[in-house]
Amino acid sequence: MQTRRMVILTEGQLGTFSSKTAASLVRYKSDETVAVLDSVHAGKRLEDVLEVGTGIPIVATLQEAMAFEPTSLVIGIATPGGVLPDAWREVIHEAIEHGLEVVNGLHTFLNEDEAFARHAGRKGVRLWDVRQPPGDLDIGRHRVHGLPNLRVLTVGADSSIGKKIAAIEIDRAAREAGWDSEFVATGQTGIMIAGSGIAVDTVAADYISGAAERLVLEHKHRELLVIEGQGTILHPSYSGVSLGLLHGAAPQALVLCHQPGRDVMRNLPVAVPSYTELITAHESIARPLFPCRVVAVSLNCFGMSMDDARREVDRVEGETGLPATDCVKFGCGPIVEALAPLKPGTRNTS
Repeated sequence: MQTRRMVILTEGQLGTFSSKTAASLVRYKSDETVAVLDSVHAGKRLEDVLEVGTGIPIVATLQEAMAFEPTSLVIGIATPGGVLPDAWREVIHEAIEHGLEVVNGLHTFLNEDEAFARHAGRKGVRLWDVRQPPGDLDIGRHRVHGLPNLRVLTVGADSSIGKKIAAIEIDRAAREAGWDSEFVATGQTGIMIAGSGIAVDTVAADYISGAAERLVLEHKHRELLVIEGQGTILHPSYSGVSLGLLHGAAPQALVLCHQPGRDVMRNLPVAVPSYTELITAHESIARPLFPCRVVAVSLNCFGMSMDDARREVDRVEGETGLPATDCVKFGCGPIVEALAPLKPGTRNTS
């Protein structure tokens, strides 16, 4: 398959948290990103908005983006409930008319929309609904906990807090340190980056743990699996997905992800629990089924100076007694070091 040349659609919502898909693709697939489509931010420097993406233009129209010879239009936001904004239908049809593949990470499946499907069929265009789950999933059958490999799951204090980026960065750092490691994607953006995975938040509730189990079994030959977390087990909206993922992946190690200053959960009037409460909750839920502990904290210090971020890392280490870092600003070395005693053949999970 030819390398994608992506135009990423964020219309009016470009931002590190408001367009998570776009931000992650720009960070990890910058060589495949030819433009960002956002008329509100057109003309700005992308790196001033996202802190990454130097040299990638922000354009106002798809017609402008066509000058960069794209092959794909990627929907770059995750809306509440994953619903496609009606205002975006026109630009999707325009992309199809230009012969572009449309990459869609929303819960609204383009292939199930008669108008999009008919148009794409006539133009010979692929509509990739990334969140579409496999049709042959099973319930979780507790087949993972006895595998000899090490499984690490990133878990969060809230949604949209850095679990995916932490998992990708930990995997990269582990491979650089000599581990036979692989990133396991469980969300739509992670799948776009890795090229495989299952978006577990689209899976029927009974099969979430089975989907996670399947992903682990498919990659069981790896020494280390770094599994992308979703939501948080204490979130009133998303806890079901988080719990199914925890049970199905059966991780021996958890990395707790947090953002300094995030005191209230996004979109809800719910206080974010303390570090102690978060650590205790995750370990207490997992341990009746398999040995498991939080081994480190990954902080998302976006928008903070290096000095302020370093002080926050030091403060969290003092509060939790665990290694802490911001993987983007300071690297994942402390987390990889914390995993060393759990390496197959040397493991002690007590």
